[in-house]
Amino acid sequence: MTDFPDDIEKLKAMLLAKDALLQAKEEEVAALKTQVQLLVEQLNLSKSKRFASQSEKVAKGTFNEAEQQNALPKPSTERGKTGRKPLPADLEREVQIHTLNAPYCDCCDAPLHECGKEVSETLKILPQRVSVIRHERTKYACRQCEQTAETSKVITAPKPASMIPKSLGSAEAFAAVVTAKYVDALPLYRQVDILNRSGIDISRATLANWCVQLGSKVQVIIDTMKAQLLQEILICADETTVQVLREEDKQAQSKSYMWVYRSGEYTEHPVVIYAYQPSRAGACVREFLGDYTGYLLSDGYSAYDTLKDVTQAACMAHVRRKFTDAQKASPSTKAGKPEKALTFIGKLYGIEKRAKGLSAEARQQLRVQESLPILNDFKAWLDSQHVLPKGALGKAISYAQNQWPKLLTFLDDGHISIDNNVTERDIRPFTTGRKNWMFSTSVGGAKASANLYSLVMTCRANDINPYYYFRHLFTALPTRSLTDDMTDLMPWNVDLSGIE
Repeated sequence: MTDFPDDIEKLKAMLLAKDALLQAKEEEVAALKTQVQLLVEQLNLSKSKRFASQSEKVAKGTFNEAEQQNALPKPSTERGKTGRKPLPADLEREVQIHTLNAPYCDCCDAPLHECGKEVSETLKILPQRVSVIRHERTKYACRQCEQTAETSKVITAPKPASMIPKSLGSAEAFAAVVTAKYVDALPLYRQVDILNRSGIDISRATLANWCVQLGSKVQVIIDTMKAQLLQEILICADETTVQVLREEDKQAQSKSYMWVYRSGEYTEHPVVIYAYQPSRAGACVREFLGDYTGYLLSDGYSAYDTLKDVTQAACMAHVRRKFTDAQKASPSTKAGKPEKALTFIGKLYGIEKRAKGLSAEARQQLRVQESLPILNDFKAWLDSQHVLPKGALGKAISYAQNQWPKLLTFLDDGHISIDNNVTERDIRPFTTGRKNWMFSTSVGGAKASANLYSLVMTCRANDINPYYYFRHLFTALPTRSLTDDMTDLMPWNVDLSGIE
């Protein structure tokens, strides 16, 4: 048995020491529990990203509240049409008529008469067809000058202007290569193999040179598109990485960035512009936007905050994404706080779905009437939560609170979307293509690619076939001077109905 001193002060000192030691142990245990909880969240989130579905849709029954019935769109009771869809009506039809050689009845040998037709269609696909355009330029000479003058001039009929003079390619060839690379993410070395199967020997370097020159020469079109973009009420912005091997004062392994600027979701003729920059600094966005004074919708990256005269709007989809990650990271399978936040967000998106077909004024009025009360309740709920700041849920709540003034901006104008998903969709083809071609060799190549991606994504945003547009552009642009008006060559102004 431990001997205790008779001195009361010494006993008090021993008790205080034991209390301090016990408190230190309790704090250590609490810290270890917190660390374990954070590690479990990271493990759950990592497993979810690797093995589970990446959809951000709220699963049915995740939060057991009657209000969820209003948060999620009700499933349609009508069954969709099943079976094979008809082939597009605008495709060229090759009609094959099938008849019997001897239309006689098997029973009585009497002649058969036609009583109708049974029609079915099959799809015919031809591999890439390659042909040659032979230019025969007639030469002219003057008989009079030949007899009387000391010299005789020979005049040769000109051939059509080309985007790349003295090149082997035509407008159709240029359009095919650009479409394959920037629309279908088909690397140039694969295009070389496809051409080789047709007996055409064109090097990868030649195709790369075509892309760089074409991308540089359409700069006048990009400048016209940018001028229109800067006049719009709303601009959406995002950025992603790109690697450039040969860049001054930078290592080949360092990151550069492709910035994307886009018209708002509700614009009649949307413009999408890719802009290459060596960094992700605020100076890059200031250089592009200049003195723009409208709304800017982004993911909340701090570089956009350096703009002085721009009204910032934030993306609700990023908020939803962080609460979805918190839901996946939660070790509990029961519905809880992440599901509550997703319920609020689900209600807001339900209102947006109803507002999609309305005018900007009606959309803004509906948001003020129905979305604002939900946002107020959501903000009160966020402020009342007490969670681990470094946990997934704590980070989601902090992100929403920090972005809150910007998240309310979409209430001010019906032209503003609730999220920036439309821009993220426009940047996705670039990230997909990047997996195939990995990097750009030079800054000039990166800027040329940015211009061509701009035209491709603007065509897609306006529901235009990029190949047909490039054919028209590469035929018409060489006939223009840099001082000409280019508005008729904007993708939405070009009539492609007669092109085959």
